[in-house]
Amino acid sequence: MARDPSHFDDAYAAGVPPWDIGRAQPRFAKLLAAGPLQGPVLDVGCGTGENTIAVAATGVEALGVDLAPLAIERARDKALQRGSSAKFERADALDLSALGRTFATVIDCAVFHVFDDPDRARYIASLAAVTRTGGRYYVLVFSDREPTEWGGPRRVSAGELEAAFASGWKLHTLEATKFDTNIHEHGGEALFAEFERL
Repeated sequence: MARDPSHFDDAYAAGVPPWDIGRAQPRFAKLLAAGPLQGPVLDVGCGTGENTIAVAATGVEALGVDLAPLAIERARDKALQRGSSAKFERADALDLSALGRTFATVIDCAVFHVFDDPDRARYIASLAAVTRTGGRYYVLVFSDREPTEWGGPRRVSAGELEAAFASGWKLHTLEATKFDTNIHEHGGEALFAEFERL
């Protein structure tokens, strides 16, 4: 992963990045429609805050974190304009323990798939440090069924996702779904999973 936040800040400064769709991802909106998540909720790699704000709208405490300063600035502006209780902080996904707190639920919209193998292991350890025992981790990633011609982040297979969380986590849900972007007419091929922290 390019951990230099300017990589992402440049994408925001240039306009609207492909992943910034101006609303919650449909798969997370579906999750929230089934009922409020157990709080507090941490949104890792929150971008400009749409998923975090959607969580907060259900009455649950929600904190969004991102490494990119410009993303956090925009997320805070959105929350203020919409009267949302969502909070936003700059933080490194590979060092979430620096937040100094734990969460009942963690959501990840397109963060897991940006890491190479060494950082993937660090990320899972970082998640484990802030997810309470019995807490849930929900993740949405591009799947290995998504074409690679257009570039984009690393694709993830169902087997990779299961193996990555084989120790210390229990898989509850793993399904094929879509990931909406500004460059896909009908969404990119994706995987959505729910894991419980043991």
